[in-house]
Amino acid sequence: MSSTFGTLFRVTTFGESHGKAVGAIVDGCPANLRLSEADIQTQLHRRRPGQSDLSTPRDETDAVKILSGVEGGLTLGTPIGLLVENRDQRPGDYAQTADIPRPSHADFTYQMKYGIRASSGGGRSSARETIGRVAAGAVAEKILKERYDLSIVAYVSSVGTIDAPAISTATVKKDLTREAVDRSPVRCPQKAAAAKMIALIEQTRDRKDSVGGVVTCVCRNVPVGLGEPVFEKLEAELAQAMLSIPASKGFEIGSGFAGARMHGSEHNDPFVRKGSRLGTRTNNSGGVQGGISNGEPLVFRVAFKPPATIGLPQQTATFQGKEVSLAAKGRHDPCVVPRAVPIVESMTALVLVDMVLRQSYRS
Repeated sequence: MSSTFGTLFRVTTFGESHGKAVGAIVDGCPANLRLSEADIQTQLHRRRPGQSDLSTPRDETDAVKILSGVEGGLTLGTPIGLLVENRDQRPGDYAQTADIPRPSHADFTYQMKYGIRASSGGGRSSARETIGRVAAGAVAEKILKERYDLSIVAYVSSVGTIDAPAISTATVKKDLTREAVDRSPVRCPQKAAAAKMIALIEQTRDRKDSVGGVVTCVCRNVPVGLGEPVFEKLEAELAQAMLSIPASKGFEIGSGFAGARMHGSEHNDPFVRKGSRLGTRTNNSGGVQGGISNGEPLVFRVAFKPPATIGLPQQTATFQGKEVSLAAKGRHDPCVVPRAVPIVESMTALVLVDMVLRQSYRS
């Protein structure tokens, strides 16, 4: 099972959803980077459960401990060990599904592949595994911020059939901040759309059902030249990273699938002078051309399915094929996208820092 991501900046995550702890080992972080647990904790707080009535009520503080690789507040250039203890474990919630592969979960596929699986909460397939990604992503973000003033901001752009209006270029440049995103518990910076999204999630939760959505991510001050043609293009690496996130079902960059409905005369991004550099008038490319970053904002979207665990009774079957009715117990999100926002940001940071390090070795 591959639990390692990256080439030069490598991250290995570990732990199961109801085990003793989860975390990550970060290998390849440059030495002499100022790093503290507080630098990492901010993003973990944004990911943690129990933030609002829109998320699972599982009560975890998700407090990170730096076990190695840092001394006197500076990274040593050696592997960084990051640990988060699981404190609100309830494996008993899953006793009823010991012999029932939950619909659209990984229970069946893990059992068939390995002949064994974690007995509670999905184990490695649970979104709790993403704690290690977010912790490591916070380290990557600090490198990107200090070296390039690179910012990564994701937000919820749709829930179910409710879409937020497209954000203007001016807003992207100045007003799209994590503070603006976090003003709403659904993490949509547009008030009217956020209110509708919240109402839909609440209605869905009260019906013991779930709903999906889309997270949009915008990266500013991305250096020109990131990406490794032909098979490790920047958008290809981002797609792999995003589609590795639990519950993700789709990835598109720039104009995405809408670009397939356009003519070249509409879709092309003409070049213009922007101060001391050359840039593009439009950004249908989403900041990437030929698999390489072009200096424009990196803009992409990630689609997430409705959470598979729902309280409504579902007709399914046991591993032996006996028909049963399953109404899942446990604590689960009615919609994952508000808590997926920092996960998308973290995976983006891991891709970009790896590409930056590759480029610096080439220079």
